[in-house]
Amino acid sequence: MTDLKDLEALAGCLSPEGIPEVHPISQDPLHYSIASASAVQKIRELETVIAVDPGNRGIGHLLRKDELLRASLSLSHAHAVLLTTGFPTHFNHEPPEETDGPPGAIALAAFLQALDKGVSMIVDRRALSLFQKLVEEAVEQGVLKTPVPILTYQGGSAGAAQAFLCDERDPKSPRFDHLVAIERAGRAADGNYYNARKMNIKHLVDPIDDLFLVAQKIPGISSTGVGDGGNELGMGKVKEAVKSHIRNGDVIACDVEADFAVIAGVSNWGGYALACALYILNSCEVHGRYLRKATGPSHAPGEQRWTEALPSVTKEEKMLSILVQHRVRSGVSGNVGMEVDGLPFHGTHDQMIQKLLDVTTGRQ
Repeated sequence: MTDLKDLEALAGCLSPEGIPEVHPISQDPLHYSIASASAVQKIRELETVIAVDPGNRGIGHLLRKDELLRASLSLSHAHAVLLTTGFPTHFNHEPPEETDGPPGAIALAAFLQALDKGVSMIVDRRALSLFQKLVEEAVEQGVLKTPVPILTYQGGSAGAAQAFLCDERDPKSPRFDHLVAIERAGRAADGNYYNARKMNIKHLVDPIDDLFLVAQKIPGISSTGVGDGGNELGMGKVKEAVKSHIRNGDVIACDVEADFAVIAGVSNWGGYALACALYILNSCEVHGRYLRKATGPSHAPGEQRWTEALPSVTKEEKMLSILVQHRVRSGVSGNVGMEVDGLPFHGTHDQMIQKLLDVTTGRQ
């Protein structure tokens, strides 16, 4: 049964927008998805755009083809997503967080909301008040449509992690079906957490990694890690490359894997790219038809609320301004100002956002 007449289906398949491609998401459990050739090509372009290395860290060695595609396909099938962020690299300052991570997480949350998916965020308990204020002000400034619930997790055991992730501890009833970490401090092989300079910041980090470890054993939960240096949660998937090619990688490499490792020159860019990839997929007739099992009404490509929910230069400038008002510092320089990872918003990040939008909306 399909929602297309034979002639309509034939005509649609003659263009790149109608040619379906099947892509694997996971092997256990076995999960595939479908998107048009043109949608897949756009997402691959996004992956290339964010892979520039402005900090000359050597992230090219960490790249794996189509991680962004698989992560976004998996997210497109998800119903409830748990986001985490927060890298307390500035341990001598209050707050110790950096400006990379929260903007990307909130940008992704905004788009997931537009897709009517459940969205929650989990952060360190010591940073709960900060993130509550960031979300509240993001709503006031129009960066978010509605507030995102913010949770904490202090850990204790694998049983505690499963109890957090699943209703009544039942792995067949997960509360979330996708976990996403964007520039979140990741646990190293020795159990500590390190910033890029090999400083141990474990005393500032809650064991949210445990949720990702337990999720690996729950068939209904997938995970994505977004990072730019190899010490972020989820980068365990590329840890050997981190140890071989990233400065201090033998010490700082995160040991905890995510199913998908999205690598970007700045982690915020990875969050923006995930939002853009979800827009592309949900605007794709082939993918949309697959999601709804070829029944029911289709959404018009580029539905207005999706377009409004995309990251934009204006919204991201507002989000960074909110962080600056709360004295959140740039990750590399430690400056309190309109910069992320030592790179100015105007002239670097604004241009990246525009490039991503141009690919997404076809304005190249």
